[in-house]
Amino acid sequence: MGFRQFLEQLDSEGELTKIRREVSTTYELAGIIDALQEKPVLFEKVKESNFPVAAGLVSSKELIAKALNVEREELLHKLSDAIAEPYPSPDIVKNGECQEIVEKDVDLTKLPIMRYTEKDGGKYVASAIAIIRDPELGRNTCFHRLMLLDKKKFVARIVENRGTDTALKKSGGELDIAMCIGNSTAVLLAASTSLPKGVDELGMANVLEKTELVKCKTIDVEVPRNCEIVLEGKITKEEAPEGPFLDLTGIVDKVRQQPVIEINCITHRETPIYQTILAGRKEHRLLMGMPREPTIFNEANKVCECKDVYITIGGCSWLHAVVQIKKQNADDGKKAIKAAFKGHKSLKHCVVVDEDIDIYNPHEVEWAIATRFQADKDVIILPNQRGSSLDPSGDLTEGRKATTCKMGLDATIPFTETGKGFKKEEYKKIDPNLFM
Repeated sequence: MGFRQFLEQLDSEGELTKIRREVSTTYELAGIIDALQEKPVLFEKVKESNFPVAAGLVSSKELIAKALNVEREELLHKLSDAIAEPYPSPDIVKNGECQEIVEKDVDLTKLPIMRYTEKDGGKYVASAIAIIRDPELGRNTCFHRLMLLDKKKFVARIVENRGTDTALKKSGGELDIAMCIGNSTAVLLAASTSLPKGVDELGMANVLEKTELVKCKTIDVEVPRNCEIVLEGKITKEEAPEGPFLDLTGIVDKVRQQPVIEINCITHRETPIYQTILAGRKEHRLLMGMPREPTIFNEANKVCECKDVYITIGGCSWLHAVVQIKKQNADDGKKAIKAAFKGHKSLKHCVVVDEDIDIYNPHEVEWAIATRFQADKDVIILPNQRGSSLDPSGDLTEGRKATTCKMGLDATIPFTETGKGFKKEEYKKIDPNLFM
């Protein structure tokens, strides 16, 4: 369901906290969201803006499942199916709620753009999806954090050699772009997913739930019709310092020279609600990490029977994964490790376990490592591999792709006998109330 519809549902079910006292965009919004542990919240009065602010709508798998109208246990398979076949593309309609109001006199300072921490380089938009059109590959949708420069300009963090950057280079250094704020959970998840080149992320969103688009007013780009706010503009040849700002790990990222985006039109609903997320916290991590679980799942199932995948919170929802398999061959664990690294290129450490291990319980995973793993037999170490720029311990030499050493642990039950078993013995279930 759309962002607005989901917000109303949470309100009707008593799951939405409403803050009625005036709150500032400088530190206060972020601090309250954090104090509420990112549970769904609506700030009705914002000191610096007439726009109310909502947060916490994708802060748990339970909320994400509710928004997609599925059970939590169905999420992995639903995402996996949508990634495997992200078709058909969304329909384009004539009118959209996001264009009820059109503002050509642009003033970005009227938006409730937040300063999150004292180390921020400026005020940031962390929740906007970016939509561009690659001259060869077509529509591409992703996330770019935006640091406010003035009434009409942002500087955006655009990762080198990814979709937007490659399209920008093909276009001679300037490119039309639309940033959408207040999106459905389906659109947020699709924008977070790395699909093959030329595959439309909004097609994936349309598979997760019906997603209709509307053409922008001033540029040749389509946007979700039911989002709250659209910023239409152009990536320019101008550059400016971007950062510092928190990244996915919760660590402050460094300052870089990045492209400036100039906004020439703002469209929005008659009474728009601004959606925000906390950088480096639950929503950010779930949106980044969850879409990698099905890509690992799909790759692992090519070499063995994979049952479940979990990108762990302790691994920054990016660098660590636990893979659960039904082991049928002696080398299934190691094959699953290699498949996991293929399914998520930035993955650094992977643990493979059997069906009897709860992959969401770190104590059980550690128990499997303690009782089923031998370092001289069951580890795979891969030095000098492609890494992630989010990992501060990797080789982050400027001008080169990040590199790291990867490790996989096969903590599945070995096929060789040791004279002892490998499974826990359970106590008989007895109701103590019978003896009271």
